[in-house]
Amino acid sequence: MGRGKSLKRPPAHRRERRRVLIYCEGECTEDQYFKGLRADLRHIPLTIALGPAHGVPTELVRAAVKHKERAPTSPADRRTAYDEVWCVMDVEAPAPHPDLQQALRLAGDRGIKVALSNPCFELWLLLHFRDVTRYRTSAQAQQMLGEHKGCGYRRDRKHLDYPALRSLHTDACDRAAALRAVTERGHRTNPWTDVDQLVQGLMAERRPGG
Repeated sequence: MGRGKSLKRPPAHRRERRRVLIYCEGECTEDQYFKGLRADLRHIPLTIALGPAHGVPTELVRAAVKHKERAPTSPADRRTAYDEVWCVMDVEAPAPHPDLQQALRLAGDRGIKVALSNPCFELWLLLHFRDVTRYRTSAQAQQMLGEHKGCGYRRDRKHLDYPALRSLHTDACDRAAALRAVTERGHRTNPWTDVDQLVQGLMAERRPGG
């Protein structure tokens, strides 16, 4: 008598979770934003970890490099390497960070991706609500963002109401791409941001309508 088919169910093949580590220069607004985005994306095969260190560009990149190197043996990182490591940094204006170029070279040499904003991260948040077509200082960008009461941002306490941004990511990404295209044509005084590239990468596996 021949053997019948096994009644055991075949093992389920779960999608491997992509692991992304993000270090943010600022310790308030950026952290609040990415924690909100992480909560939104908790149902997709993605792990977003936020680095504990903050600081000027070179210090930030060095901290990210050390974290990337220790992750495969670190219990806190489940002894698992990260697929991508990002630093979210500002150019700052009117005077750029004096060590920015050194930080960018170090990031490139050590495989760290950079989401850079000129002048600051608040520009990325502002693009959720409106076009920004001319150069702003960091203080002006922060003041403009504070005028959008729905997002809860205030310069004096750097609070952010993330849910107000949830449905506006596509608008912000479109505006950021348009700004970057103008900058690439040689208009270096225009504001621009690369944060959209990080955000779109994180959201890539989200199902439509999810």
